[in-house]
Amino acid sequence: MALTPASNPLFHALLCGFLVQLSKVLTFLFREKKINFRRLVETGGMPSSHAASVSALSTCVGLLEGFDSVLFNVVVFFSLIVMYDAAGLRRAAGRQATLLNRILHEHIQLPGPPHDRLRELLGHTPLEVLVGAIIGVLFSMALFRAPGGP
Repeated sequence: MALTPASNPLFHALLCGFLVQLSKVLTFLFREKKINFRRLVETGGMPSSHAASVSALSTCVGLLEGFDSVLFNVVVFFSLIVMYDAAGLRRAAGRQATLLNRILHEHIQLPGPPHDRLRELLGHTPLEVLVGAIIGVLFSMALFRAPGGP
């Protein structure tokens, strides 16, 4: 079977991740009344684009190959690792960056503008990962079943 955009797992993952990141740009615009294109490539925040992307990928593979296929199981396994990492390791690194910034800039009085600070928004809360995962599943199901889909 030839892949169309509606049935291409890579297309699902990339488009879903891009749209979630774009939603963060728009949310920032509405909240702050200014545009911040860096939100397109920054990590962290609601919802998790990592979780949305890998969930869209897994869902598309499941719809194409079957939810009992070996390929679906492999993709889900790596998707879970990505989501665990987003909510675990990267979130812990972000909390450490927050603490280090406070120590360096408040207690040691390290000179320098705020852009010299460590990036603090690295990971996600479990809720941000869950919402991203739900968005990814729903996105892939909707795109798969769209007119022109398989």
